[in-house]
Amino acid sequence: MCAVPKTTAPSLAPLVDLLADDMQQVNARIVERMHSDVPLVPKLAGHLIAAGGKRLRPLLTLAGARMMGGSAHAIGLATAVEFIHSATLLHDDVIDESKLRRGRDTANALWGNDASVLVGDFLFARAFELMVETGNISVLGQLSRASARITEGEIKQMTIAGMPDTPAADYLDVIQNKTAILFAAAAAAGAEIAGGSEASVAAMHDYGLQLGMAFQIMDDAMDYAVAASTMGKNTGDDFLDQKITLPVILAYADSTQDERDFWHRTMRDGQFAEGDFAVAVGILERYDAINRSISAAGGYASAAEAALHGLHTTQNNTAEHAHLHDALVAAAQFSAHRQT
Repeated sequence: MCAVPKTTAPSLAPLVDLLADDMQQVNARIVERMHSDVPLVPKLAGHLIAAGGKRLRPLLTLAGARMMGGSAHAIGLATAVEFIHSATLLHDDVIDESKLRRGRDTANALWGNDASVLVGDFLFARAFELMVETGNISVLGQLSRASARITEGEIKQMTIAGMPDTPAADYLDVIQNKTAILFAAAAAAGAEIAGGSEASVAAMHDYGLQLGMAFQIMDDAMDYAVAASTMGKNTGDDFLDQKITLPVILAYADSTQDERDFWHRTMRDGQFAEGDFAVAVGILERYDAINRSISAAGGYASAAEAALHGLHTTQNNTAEHAHLHDALVAAAQFSAHRQT
């Protein structure tokens, strides 16, 4: 099995450290707003949320707000963003029939599909409740539109499933909607709730969008390149689920007819045999599809870093602003170099 190239990878640690106090408040708010008189709701939601994850989306909301001087509403807004993300994960795992997430059994594997979907709906409702409490209709609109686009992205992903000849542009449109748009809205909403200028809000939106693109491309590359124990999910799930991702699109475009027949049998027709995943990885290696995908992720990470230049004209040119800027640069680069 091929491996993601070893690099001196950037880290999320600077951003996590700078926002640790705020994130502690977000985590407390998550526990508070997960409460329900129906015991299964906090139990099931808590199972997913307690599994951890990078909390990158709420971190971007907090960072966007702090870059603009801060806001009392940033904690609630970051909590809403995490609830939106968690709700989509619960729904995704049902759709994908996933059994493992972040190294733990999925909620649907433990409690069933019906409970997972309904608790996902509960988290969406709580998210919108938190957004309304900010009193900012523009922020509410931004995150509402993002939620709709996430669903559109998931639906479009279903329409291209099993089609290895999918144009790369269609794949990029899918991941922009299903993943990158929430990163973008999270970062922009934080800046807007803190009174950032239109240009600064736009810069944070672009930053989040480009980072999200890099993040999802890397996630798709790692499905063919990283051990399951590292990923926290089963390696090769995308292949068996017939999901069309950038490594497959790139390899299919260069494949011989015999290799295309293999992609048709497996990803199009769903007829899998023992050893097929190893064959798929071998074809990807032959055409350097994983490394080419990682390179594409790097391009989006660089675009995210460039988007931060739009923040240099803000009035918040303090030491904290400079540290946050550097931490956001590191986070963008992390998105294209991560192995988990």
